[in-house]
Amino acid sequence: MYLVYKPEGSEEPKRWKYNPKKLMSAEREMLERRTGKNFADFSKAVVQGHSQCRRALLFMYLKREHAGIRYEDVDFAWDELDLEYSKGELLEMRKQVVDTVPADQLEAVLEKLDAEIDEAFEDPEEEGKASLPIAD
Repeated sequence: MYLVYKPEGSEEPKRWKYNPKKLMSAEREMLERRTGKNFADFSKAVVQGHSQCRRALLFMYLKREHAGIRYEDVDFAWDELDLEYSKGELLEMRKQVVDTVPADQLEAVLEKLDAEIDEAFEDPEEEGKASLPIAD
């Protein structure tokens, strides 16, 4: 999964690979302090669209590049920040929905996923080993 930041007026969006299982402990602890959520709940909330969690995550990535940035400086319009699944993650989801989605809804769900797969960013590093971006 990727956190994609495209502030108004910027030519190119900024893309960071987001794998909660690979974040360092200091970053996980900062995210917990900023959001008041344990890390497993935080990672789920990010995917579900929790604004405070996404802001804290954006802050973490921006801080890696600009050490002097303050949390208070991080502000974004909702359409400037997005999470995008990689092609491998979407393929993994596609496998799972076949067993979990009711038969009368399956065709529509697969059609939507196939369209997203066609447009998704392909990460060569995760070939054959994609997993969903939730910390256990």
